[in-house]
Amino acid sequence: MPARRRFLMLSAAPFAPSLSSAQSPQPPFRLAVAGLVHGHARGFLNLLQRHPEVQLAGVSDPSGPLRHSYSERFQIPANRLFVSIDEMLDRTRPDAVALFGSTFDHPAGVEACAARRIPVMMEKPLAVSLEHAARIDRASRQSGIPVIVNYETTWYRSHAALWRFFREQKAAGAIRKMVAMDGHMGPREIGVGPEFFSWLTDPKLNGAGALFDFGCYGANLMTWMLDNARPLSVTARTLRIKPKIYSHVDDEATIVVDYPAAQGIIQASWNWPYHRKDFEVYGESGYAHAIGGNLVRFRTAPREPEQTLTPPELPPDETDAVTYLRAIARGRLKPAGLSSLENNLIATEILVAARESARTGRTVTRPVK
Repeated sequence: MPARRRFLMLSAAPFAPSLSSAQSPQPPFRLAVAGLVHGHARGFLNLLQRHPEVQLAGVSDPSGPLRHSYSERFQIPANRLFVSIDEMLDRTRPDAVALFGSTFDHPAGVEACAARRIPVMMEKPLAVSLEHAARIDRASRQSGIPVIVNYETTWYRSHAALWRFFREQKAAGAIRKMVAMDGHMGPREIGVGPEFFSWLTDPKLNGAGALFDFGCYGANLMTWMLDNARPLSVTARTLRIKPKIYSHVDDEATIVVDYPAAQGIIQASWNWPYHRKDFEVYGESGYAHAIGGNLVRFRTAPREPEQTLTPPELPPDETDAVTYLRAIARGRLKPAGLSSLENNLIATEILVAARESARTGRTVTRPVK
């Protein structure tokens, strides 16, 4: 089925009035945020301002200065701030949790939520290793809680249009090639906060550099377009073009993912001259290119002219990370597609194989679970 869509970035505003249960005709959905070192936490808290049906139950992070900074910026009351995720979960009993720690911290966060039967969402990618991915999968299965992964590109209307074009309308025949181009000028260059930069450039906490940070988008999308098929082989090359800034991780990565009848090329970079999240899919007789979130260019036959399409709006429960997490936690939807744990376990296999290929200079064949 088509995936969930776009993560909105909105200006900051106070929490108290817009999130009060008195203004909502139904009991508010109580959402907690665990961890603040991921820079996307700011955008997520901004996003909540568009959701009066959601109440911020609590925020946890070990760093006092970071908690204070977010408290001031978003006017979060002191009694909703906690040092640890365990204290926050036990004191607030939220309906769901959004994790914004480092990727390395994901298993511990999921396990804390699973112990209390609380649905959980994390920022991409799922995990830094197969071992961490297995811990997350095991916690989800044993507790029965849904675990979903949030990508900005999941909420792109253009990607829903690509799915319809190839999978529902079958407008260009079988998929033969996919090219994902994701990244920006670099974390330092775009001015991420020090708490984000410190772990994003740590190979233990992030898994790698641009290879994991932006390679995950292509791995996620390609796995989705091919119905969770596992590749035959993965080949990757990485570069450290700016070693004075990124001394411990790659800042440039190219991953070739081979399937029985298709090939994927993932271009993940902290060296693009601009922010980029484009996805091209080529079939037997045509193609469709998603340019950012709101534009699609396509051709259905070799001699047909290229056309453009502005995709329609997404279903109400699939417009952004908050609406989707709420629908999952309330049981209206089951995790599927781009956000699903099944997809992201395979995406992790691709990333881990790519990291190994880049390290050894060899193709990794038949990545295993």
